[in-house]
Amino acid sequence: MSQRKIRLRGVRVNNLQDIDLDIPHGQFVSICGVSGSGKSSLAFETLFAEGQRRYFESLSTYTRQFLEQLDKPDADKIEEIPPAIALRANRQFDSSRLDRLRTTVGVSSEIMQHLCLLYSKIGDLVCTDCRLPVRSHNPDSVIQFLKSLDKGVRYQVCFDVDMLDEEFDVHEIRDHLRSLGFGRAIIDGKTQKLDEAIEHVQIESFKVVVDRLKIDGQWNRAADSLETAFRHGNQSVAILWQDNADNDSLVAIEIDSQIWKVANFYNDRVCTNCKRQFTAPDPGRFSYSNPLGACENCEGTGSVLKLDMNLIVPDDSISIRDGAIAAWNTPAYEHEKHELIELAACYGVDLDCPFSELTDKQLEIIWRGVPERDFGGFDGFFKWLERKKYKVQVAAFLNRWKSTTVCDSCSGERLQPDSLAYQIGGKNIFEWCNLEVSEMHNVISNLDLTDDKVQISARILSTIQQRLEFLQQVGLSYLRLNRSTASLSSGESQRVMLCKILGSTLTSMLYVLDEPTSGLHPSETQSLLQSLKRISSRGNTVVVVDHNNTMIAGAERIVEIGPGAGSDGGQIIFDGTVDQMVHSEQSVTGHFIKRHSGLLNPDKKRRKKRGRLTLTGAAGNNLKSIDVEFPLGCLCAVSGLSGSGKSTLVEDTLHPALQNTNNPSPPTSLPYDALTGRELVGDVVLVDQSPIGRSSRSNPVTYVKAFDEIRKTFAETVDAKTKNFKAGHFSFNVDGGRCEKCKGAGQLTIDMQFMSDIHVRCDQCQGTRFRDAVLSVKYRAKNIDEVLNMTAREAFTFFRGKTKVQTQLKALIDVGLDYIRLGQPASTLSSGEAQRLKLALYLNAPKTQKALFLMDEPTFGLHMRDILNLVDCFDTLLAAGHSIIVIEHNLHLLKHADWIIDLGPGAAKDGGNVVVAGTPEEVADCLKSVTGQHLRKLLDEEATSLQEVE
Repeated sequence: MSQRKIRLRGVRVNNLQDIDLDIPHGQFVSICGVSGSGKSSLAFETLFAEGQRRYFESLSTYTRQFLEQLDKPDADKIEEIPPAIALRANRQFDSSRLDRLRTTVGVSSEIMQHLCLLYSKIGDLVCTDCRLPVRSHNPDSVIQFLKSLDKGVRYQVCFDVDMLDEEFDVHEIRDHLRSLGFGRAIIDGKTQKLDEAIEHVQIESFKVVVDRLKIDGQWNRAADSLETAFRHGNQSVAILWQDNADNDSLVAIEIDSQIWKVANFYNDRVCTNCKRQFTAPDPGRFSYSNPLGACENCEGTGSVLKLDMNLIVPDDSISIRDGAIAAWNTPAYEHEKHELIELAACYGVDLDCPFSELTDKQLEIIWRGVPERDFGGFDGFFKWLERKKYKVQVAAFLNRWKSTTVCDSCSGERLQPDSLAYQIGGKNIFEWCNLEVSEMHNVISNLDLTDDKVQISARILSTIQQRLEFLQQVGLSYLRLNRSTASLSSGESQRVMLCKILGSTLTSMLYVLDEPTSGLHPSETQSLLQSLKRISSRGNTVVVVDHNNTMIAGAERIVEIGPGAGSDGGQIIFDGTVDQMVHSEQSVTGHFIKRHSGLLNPDKKRRKKRGRLTLTGAAGNNLKSIDVEFPLGCLCAVSGLSGSGKSTLVEDTLHPALQNTNNPSPPTSLPYDALTGRELVGDVVLVDQSPIGRSSRSNPVTYVKAFDEIRKTFAETVDAKTKNFKAGHFSFNVDGGRCEKCKGAGQLTIDMQFMSDIHVRCDQCQGTRFRDAVLSVKYRAKNIDEVLNMTAREAFTFFRGKTKVQTQLKALIDVGLDYIRLGQPASTLSSGEAQRLKLALYLNAPKTQKALFLMDEPTFGLHMRDILNLVDCFDTLLAAGHSIIVIEHNLHLLKHADWIIDLGPGAAKDGGNVVVAGTPEEVADCLKSVTGQHLRKLLDEEATSLQEVE
């Protein structure tokens, strides 16, 4: 029997040119090619889209009625495709702010859900006030205690009645107890019949005697009495007994001139010492995404927005009269400042001294206001804004003066106090999640549990350990489970999601992954490769879109799309093994894998440095109070293992520190001592991996401001003037010319509730976004939709004579984005493409000073040939006098850098130091540098290849 295969015939999705391809089930396949060649069109918009569509066809008739609009990929035939799971590299946050803050590494990897279940099953309750163990008892557990007493010991089964908590008086209580069959009570140290208790009308509490027994080995009567006591005693039982054993820790009372020892047992989790009652350990109690467990103040986020005096008064060296209070400098609210000026003389507020020199009394007036003069001060002003924040503009204004601070109620632990009272191994669930993945794995492996707990938790613990191992395998051993996924890089976020896939036991599935090596140091790639091979070995088909040489070479089969981008791509130029690829004349990727060439001429001289920035005492996160020099006027790269401190140093410390000089409302920087050299640079441009937009209406042509000129061009046509169409009619962001059904999105979103939302093409405009009347207007025989479907290079030629449009489009071409379509949704761009788009926006802007560019992995999503274009773009910027600092793992770009700062030597607590700083050759010669070892290997291989060519 022949092996089953996914059969693709005549695929024409996007720029794919009627390709045919067979992919045997259970194979590990790498799809490569230059950026824009059609890799994602094949992997995601064909394979995954058809696998997802066929899965939805298996759903109920009711559900399918909403899915009939799902488009089939444009192909003659697609056969034998299994159910598909896709993992995309780009991060789009469509959920609310609170949901994003509550989504952590533990939640995304599904370890948190298993931890919650584990705590609900075997968590030990410890009173948070007394630090004493709290047990929930029942008749069986009390009998186990009684069995520990000596045979023949007399004991009494009782329950307490607290008159302070009762709504009735002692007479009514007595009558009720008698009606239940109880005849004795212990009142004021005496055993009395309930009939005689009528005289004691001022008593606060007493014990009702349920039964009087002795230890004789017969437990049936004791069990019945205990059940009765628990039922009528508000789930608590008191056992009184007499023996001669000495035990100072037990409570003893005198009854009828005899000493009785007392032990209280509670069925509802009550501390025996302080009588505090705790909630039952439901799994939801341990989740900060569940209202049962989340802190009520911060709603499970661990942080709250509070008014920040540093934002309200950003510069306390100036006076109130000169505008120290920034919130009252706006035209809408400057009347508050005038009111303060009018009453200042009467209440002794100095308007002309620096704000920092105001006395506590003067500050009290500014904060609390003067009610008799109808002046509310800061307090009244911001409370008024809170009441009006249902208005979008007021809410935005109010948030300008707030900063995120740790929640006062839970101290950042996210959960309610009762949830934190349960412990396993002496740690509550927050303390477990605050451990690094590697630490947590070691601690769980050495847990000392009783036999019954081992039996209950074995399967749960095994799953948790397995997922922790997966996180380590993909190079994330330094993360903590309570870290917000919003703070992760694209690569880290994707690998956390990959852990969920690795942790599943599904078989016969199709997994489609986009750039899984993004953000991964070369030393960590091999372990990720082995993890993906394990998925494939379970009978799954794994298709990976990646540019990493190790990932490509490790695949069982390589499919290369090309030879170029856009209309020049869309063909299968190679299909085979890596050994065949390096000898293929058609393969572009094979040439780079074999030769390692094209990025650096060994004889090239390094650029001369033009001054330097010096950051001293950087101590944020895992940085060890390091001093770092960043040379200017050249390409400076910051390298190191994932988690070594690169983003902390560049994005969270250096970037805010550079902005603190000129920005009136600077971002908060992580701790550092000093920064020198700021005067040597003008603008500081952070080009990070954040998406350029979160909706399908965000696109490249809008981002670089070219769409304005294009709309004006269409509005100037005779047809548009005849129909009285203005430039706004050619915009899909406003009413007028856009399709009203999809509001210019081109697609409709279907809420699948328990599954991910589905986006289907709008059936009214067929994805064009515009009304038919607008589409009928043409410029050079093309309507607005057809223009938006052009690539940047095609559009550059099309708009000949339109200088403004061509200037803005040329910036896209200069940064290597000539292949992207003008109207391509921003959500489909990789992080690397989004970064270059931001760079193009700056290139279009007027420049007055030499700028410093800070970039986070600009090679992300780039083929090695495209890195050449990026390097050319860098050369252009540097030749103009600008400076570039990049966070990078790509060895080909690192060897082109003029200066490398390598952090490490490890990740998290093992990182945070400068291992070596110097030229690529100097870093390659450093034996302590992991990056240097891989760089040395690459340089040696390149030198050998050049010798062979010569």
